[in-house]
Amino acid sequence: MMLLRFFSFTFCWLFSFPLAAQDLVYTRTVLKQLCSPAFFGRGYLKGGLEKSADYITGEVKKIGAQQLFTTGYHQWFDFNVNTFPDKVSLKINNKALKPGLDFIPDPESRSLNGKFTLEQKDSVTFVGVNESGKLVLSLKNKLTYSVASNSITLGMLDVLKSSCPVKPKTAEVQLQSKVLTKFICKNICAFVPGTVNNDTCIVFTAHYDHLGGIGKKTYFPGANDNASGVSMLLNLMKHYITYPPKYKTVFVFFAGEEAGLLGSKYFVDNKTLDPKKIKFLLNMDLMGTGEEGIMVVNGAIHENQFSRLQTINAQQHYLVEIKKRGKAKNSDHYWFTEAGVPCFFMYTMGGIKAYHDVYDIEKTLPLTEYQDVFKLITDFVRGF
Repeated sequence: MMLLRFFSFTFCWLFSFPLAAQDLVYTRTVLKQLCSPAFFGRGYLKGGLEKSADYITGEVKKIGAQQLFTTGYHQWFDFNVNTFPDKVSLKINNKALKPGLDFIPDPESRSLNGKFTLEQKDSVTFVGVNESGKLVLSLKNKLTYSVASNSITLGMLDVLKSSCPVKPKTAEVQLQSKVLTKFICKNICAFVPGTVNNDTCIVFTAHYDHLGGIGKKTYFPGANDNASGVSMLLNLMKHYITYPPKYKTVFVFFAGEEAGLLGSKYFVDNKTLDPKKIKFLLNMDLMGTGEEGIMVVNGAIHENQFSRLQTINAQQHYLVEIKKRGKAKNSDHYWFTEAGVPCFFMYTMGGIKAYHDVYDIEKTLPLTEYQDVFKLITDFVRGF
């Protein structure tokens, strides 16, 4: 009996490998599209988030997954977001700096305009005031952007230390902040029917939003974060359409993750799925590297499932290491964990360090262990 089980498992694994290998071409196609200038960082300017949702929904329909709701694939919600839609410029000591490369506005910054005489407050902070308001200029070793729901009373700019003159004395700023109230967006939800059980389900999730852009031209492509996770979900969807799963298998592409896990919170708060009927949920983000293996958030909570994941990896030699940590509010799995759903959040480690900046691009994303992560996930889910 043990020998029979071994051959059965090996056959299933080998049978799934060609699909994973072929889909790297599809993966690159998805990444290039989601990271293209037309999608402008999958955010809140130039229709970037809406274009991304339309593209993903189109792929889901092509693949053949069914809509989760009687009304379609979409679950609508809204929130406020601060944006910088117009010209974003900065000169320090009359030296022009480039947005995204040399400086970025703090996501909560207010509008500012004009010239400022700077006063040094400490080794990295400079302050100036004019008729448009107060400017706080902070020197940073790395520029990291995020998303804010509102603007505050200060104008704040982060400047890359290596791009800044030795001692900033003057600044010339053009920065327009605009809070978009009740910005409407949508989660994209689909499923593949189970062959045995459609009462309980396996759930795969990933967020498709990113940071958007600043000004007219500068945007954050978000290849690893999280076009890579979106492509993984689409590949898994293709896999389960070809090899129908035992349980109903649900796929959710969340919006609003970068703005505070808002899409997943809305999904859970509205009891879109009964938490008691979710056998397990796998949330995927940062799937594009893997030289140092993967991290599994909640691995320290669900010890039995984590042990099974490690056993599969040891048998098949997929990844150099699988690390675990406890509960963390760092991605869309969190609200499901709070609702009592057993789940893992997986992300790859090692390789490029681009994160929340303009350098997270498709061209340099190596997809080092993408196929092996795909196989690890499908092997793990097969065990339920």
